[in-house]
Amino acid sequence: MRFTLRQLEVFIAVGQVENVSRAAGTLALSQSATSTALAELERQFDCQLFDRIGKRLKLNAMGFQLLPKAVSLLDRAEEIEELLRGQTGVGSLDIGATLTIGNYLATLLIRDFKIRHPDSRVHLHVRNTSTIIERIVHHELDLGLIEGDLQHQDVIMQPWVADHLSVFCAPGHPLAHQSVSMERLLREEWIMREEGSGTRRTLEQAMRHRHQRFEIQLELEHTEGIKRAVEAGLGIGCISRLALKDAFRRGSLAPIHTPDMDLSRQFYFIWHRQKYLTAGVREFLKLCRDMTANAHSSDDIVLPHAP
Repeated sequence: MRFTLRQLEVFIAVGQVENVSRAAGTLALSQSATSTALAELERQFDCQLFDRIGKRLKLNAMGFQLLPKAVSLLDRAEEIEELLRGQTGVGSLDIGATLTIGNYLATLLIRDFKIRHPDSRVHLHVRNTSTIIERIVHHELDLGLIEGDLQHQDVIMQPWVADHLSVFCAPGHPLAHQSVSMERLLREEWIMREEGSGTRRTLEQAMRHRHQRFEIQLELEHTEGIKRAVEAGLGIGCISRLALKDAFRRGSLAPIHTPDMDLSRQFYFIWHRQKYLTAGVREFLKLCRDMTANAHSSDDIVLPHAP
């Protein structure tokens, strides 16, 4: 073959960040060596993979076609290398998870994965739904675990387990344990997740027929921050029941019943449509499905109790 795996590795790194110096940093190469490898690949085949816009590089049509195929080839090459070294072929994994899954499920899954494959390397990236999907599209993650349905033509989605949000408040709040209408909720001050999160999208979808806007007191990116703000009496919130199990058990937070609202959603596995599923990814998917095999909803999953 006229190209090398190293050239493909350089192409992938540059294609993901569209910047030679940043790609060089991820590869532990000099900027000069990175530029040379990329230029040599294009020269060998008399092709151009990027459009040069000033100092920026942007994948052109051929580059977009090549990127998923190059990623798939390197994934297979890594499996071969692990096998030849006498290892299991599991290799490394880059897992993306949205906040609820990342904080409450993914760490337990990675623990079990590492017990089974102690030589494996797993990197967990916890971000909101929009960011995880964007990183899957750009081949920066092997697998995503997300909350809610957000379609993209380049992404395969597979249902994992059902999840339900719950509106909640401090135990001394007048609405604690009460059944409340949508109109009444819209008069309350809210502690809300940021735009782009699956939780925010599910809540807004449930309220889509109401023309009033939420009275948002705070927007926070972390579920634990929302719980603390609600405990402090700054407003009411809405997050997954999975994240509220211990707080409801302890009585530090209280549910607000919302019979008129559909706050159900789904957890999904996602990966790039042209992604080669390595042995490690397949093993991690199996662990996920085993964890939820007997659960009708995410809050049925047994978690270690918080103190």
